[in-house]
Amino acid sequence: MNEDDTSGERERARSGPDKKSGKGRPRRPAEPGGGLLMGRPFGVPVYVAPSWFVVAALITWVFGGQLDRVLPELGGARYLVSLFFAVAFYASVLVHELAHTVAALRFKLPVRRIQLQFFGGVSEIEKETETPGREFWLAFVGPLLSLALAGVFYLGMYAVEPGTVPGVLLAGLMISNLIVAAFNLLPGLPLDGGRMLRAVVWKITGRPMAGTVAAAWVGRALAVAVLVGLPLLTHTGALGNSTEDIGGVETVTDALLAAILAAIIWTGAGNSLRMARLREHLPELAARALTRRAVPVEADTPLSEALRRANEAGARALVVVDGQGDPTALVREAAIVGVPEHRRPWVAVGGLAQDLTEGMKVAAELAGEALLDTLRATPATEYLVVEESGEIYGVLSAADVERAFVAAMARPGS
Repeated sequence: MNEDDTSGERERARSGPDKKSGKGRPRRPAEPGGGLLMGRPFGVPVYVAPSWFVVAALITWVFGGQLDRVLPELGGARYLVSLFFAVAFYASVLVHELAHTVAALRFKLPVRRIQLQFFGGVSEIEKETETPGREFWLAFVGPLLSLALAGVFYLGMYAVEPGTVPGVLLAGLMISNLIVAAFNLLPGLPLDGGRMLRAVVWKITGRPMAGTVAAAWVGRALAVAVLVGLPLLTHTGALGNSTEDIGGVETVTDALLAAILAAIIWTGAGNSLRMARLREHLPELAARALTRRAVPVEADTPLSEALRRANEAGARALVVVDGQGDPTALVREAAIVGVPEHRRPWVAVGGLAQDLTEGMKVAAELAGEALLDTLRATPATEYLVVEESGEIYGVLSAADVERAFVAAMARPGS
C-alpha cells in the first residue's frame, strides 16, 4: 500500500511544542529515522523499515512456490529469483513514491523522508497543498507512474521468451504494478485515490475540510469492505483461484491479511480527519492572543518587589532589562513557584532568569503553523514576544501554547 502523509502536523499532534530540558539547553532536533538509510534522491532520505524485510521474506516464499509450478526445473534457485522479484517490486514502489516527492518539491512542499515499509511506501510531505488542483495532481502522479511501469514491463515481455525466468519476472512485475495502481486509486483516505476525491470535493465546495471528511468516510467504508470482502472473494474463487485448493491455513491467512489492510486504511482515514481538524483550527494559535502581559525589571530587583509591580500592572510575567531598558532575560515561571514566599524579598530576579537568545524572540504577529515552527526551532519554556518595532509585547509560555494546541485538536471540526 502506498500513501502520502503530512508528517509535520502528525509530529506536532503527537508531541506539541517542544520544551527545554535540563538547565535551559535546547534539545537537538531528532533526525528523521525510520530504518536503514538507503540514499537521498533529490535530497530526500529514503529509509527501509525493519518490517520490509518480513514482507520481502514473505514475497520470496510465496512467489517461490508459484515459480515451482511454472518453472519446476529451477529447483532451489527459485528462491533467489523470488528474492530478486521482491527487491524489484519494492524498487517499483520507490519509483511510485519518488513521483509524489518530485511533484511535492515542484510545488515547493518540503518532503521529510520516504519510507519503504510493510505494505508499501510513505512519502512524508510536511505541508498541505494550497489548491485542490495541486492536491489532485500530487496524489495522481504516484498511480500514474505505477501504470507507466506496468506498461514498460508489458512491453518488455515481447523482448523475451515466454515461460522463461525473465518472462515470468516481467509478467509478475507488470501485474504487481497494476495492482498497486488500482489499489491506490480506490477513492478513500489514506490512499492516493482518497486524496484525489478530497481534491474534487474541495474544488466543488471550496472547503478542504469537507473534502477530507468525505474521503475519510469513504476510506472507512473501504476498510470494512476489505475486511469482509477480501476473504469472501478468495473463499468463493472470485479471484480466479480454485476453491478446492482453499484450506484452513489459507482461510486464516486471508482473514489476517484482510484485517491488517482494513486496520491500516481505517486508522489512516481517522488520522486524516484528526489532522484536518487540527489544520482548520491551527490559525487560532496566535502569539498575540496567547501572550502574557509582562513588566520590565532590573536583574537586582527582589522577587517580592517584582511580583508586586506585576500584580499592580495586571501582568503575569517578568522580563529582565538592562540599564537602557533592553530585554536581556526572562524570569522562568517554574523558578518563581519554587521560591518560598518568605524568601522572596531576599532573592533577586536575575538569579531566576534565563538569558535571552535570538531564537527566543517571537514576533507578535506569528500564528498557526509558523508559530509552531518557530517554537520548535528553539525549544524553551518562555519566549519574549516583540512588536515589529522591537517593542516588548509580553511573554509567551510554551505551556500556554501547548494547552491551546490540545484544545484545538479536541475541538470538533466545523
